[in-house]
Amino acid sequence: MGMYLNPGNSGFEMILNDEYIDKTGLIDLINQSINTPRMLTCISRPRRFGKSFAAKMLCAYYDCSCDSRPLFDDKAISKSSGYLVHLNKYHVINLDITTFISTALIEGKALKDIPTMIGEKILADLREAFPDIIFENDLTESLIRCVEKTGKKFIFIIDEWDALIREAKNEEITQKRYLNVLRMWFKNNNFTPKVIAAAYMTGILPIKKDGSQSAISDFLEYSILDPGKFAEYTGFTESEVRALCAKYQMHFEEAKKWYDGYDFSEVGAIYNPYSVMQAVRNKKFGSYWQKTSAAESLMTYVNMDFQGLQEIITRLIAGEEVEVRTDWFENDFESFRSKDDILTLLIHLGYLTWNQEEKVARIPNEEVRLEFEKILAGVHVNAKWTELIRKSQNLLEKTIAGKDDEVAEAIEEVRNSQYAPTFYNDEQALRYVIKFAYIVAVDQYMKIEELPSGKGIADIVYLPKKKSMLPALVIELKWNKTSDGAIDQIHEKNYPAVLRDFGGEIVLVGINYDQRTKQHTCKIERILRV
Repeated sequence: MGMYLNPGNSGFEMILNDEYIDKTGLIDLINQSINTPRMLTCISRPRRFGKSFAAKMLCAYYDCSCDSRPLFDDKAISKSSGYLVHLNKYHVINLDITTFISTALIEGKALKDIPTMIGEKILADLREAFPDIIFENDLTESLIRCVEKTGKKFIFIIDEWDALIREAKNEEITQKRYLNVLRMWFKNNNFTPKVIAAAYMTGILPIKKDGSQSAISDFLEYSILDPGKFAEYTGFTESEVRALCAKYQMHFEEAKKWYDGYDFSEVGAIYNPYSVMQAVRNKKFGSYWQKTSAAESLMTYVNMDFQGLQEIITRLIAGEEVEVRTDWFENDFESFRSKDDILTLLIHLGYLTWNQEEKVARIPNEEVRLEFEKILAGVHVNAKWTELIRKSQNLLEKTIAGKDDEVAEAIEEVRNSQYAPTFYNDEQALRYVIKFAYIVAVDQYMKIEELPSGKGIADIVYLPKKKSMLPALVIELKWNKTSDGAIDQIHEKNYPAVLRDFGGEIVLVGINYDQRTKQHTCKIERILRV
């Protein structure tokens, strides 16, 4: 076994020694592509979504230098018809490009030297593994000779393939050298069909659109925007998270609030695997996002403030969805021409989740929302955010204190701010303003819209988070009616019934907007318990 050639199965065996969610079904998808025109697969995912775990799993399965049946016989892949056909039948070349970048920096080498380093490392492993074969200094010729002598093709597994492209974004020579290496492997009619059975590459961003990376244009891509048949292997499914929560005696609904939000039509909800595992191991739900390097980049992108980006982020924090044109994005970290490019990048980085059918993005969960709040609390952030938070805190305090007229005035202030919808012409527009007006409540409350309760549906309910002494808020909205009528409806429909187990104080809030007078009115009542 070598470091880059036939690395064995110890990496996957170590994963199995811990809590493991069976994702071996992914192997069957790669098996179906072996020695076909579809043999080149490129997966782009955010960090913390299990790309490296998948790479170790594939190495263990395909590597001919080891026996991995004991690792896979009780896994999902064992039920596949091609299970034994491909198990431990290939030479594997496994490369983590970030490792080469780190090695170059430690050894004082330039990034442009990395493509040469990669070839030298693989050749060294070949010579050590096959001392009876005479290898040339040319890597492609050496790999061809290895296949001829051993009768086994190669499967390439490359993790973070785009790391060098990202790191050397201003070094044209480095990029060309690296892409030429990939071209020799994956776009060479005298080499590729003779040597490669399949390739599996992972990265953060999809392949760049401008054609400069044509070396990998033959790869079939599956991005976070459209993972296709790989959707189930993007993260943890809801059933998998339910099982974990049951095993570790943790509340599933809390896990859903913190880590859910990445939804795909093929499989439904997908959860961030890194954070879910951290939570169950620590027996504590919370944000584990800041433990990764991806969080460091968010400040840069938000502070660009393209076309009012910070205002859009504010809307996202308030629970809104925003339309995004993802098709113009150039799939890199520097070619930003609009807010849509930044928002699309944030989708690829996992900060936003994408609804492919509706073409809208939103913040997926509580963990990510907290990261956005940290950014908007930074020293370089637009002062409009700070002012909105001040107004919102004032509004919440007056609501709890039962100051009807002052609450109406505070809502009017937000209505006249930059956060109001362009067309203020129906109850939905009023709801939009109310969510911004109470944006500060997201830290102290769980917001539920259109909550079935009693004999109807409550417009907005703010339920205090655990250990909070704050009252619950039940808000009913009216358009061209009266705030008294809103309160009456709360009583008639018995909306507080849904809070029967809450046990604390409940503030009933009726809000109306009159188009004729152009004024908001508010009526507040307080009840001790349901």
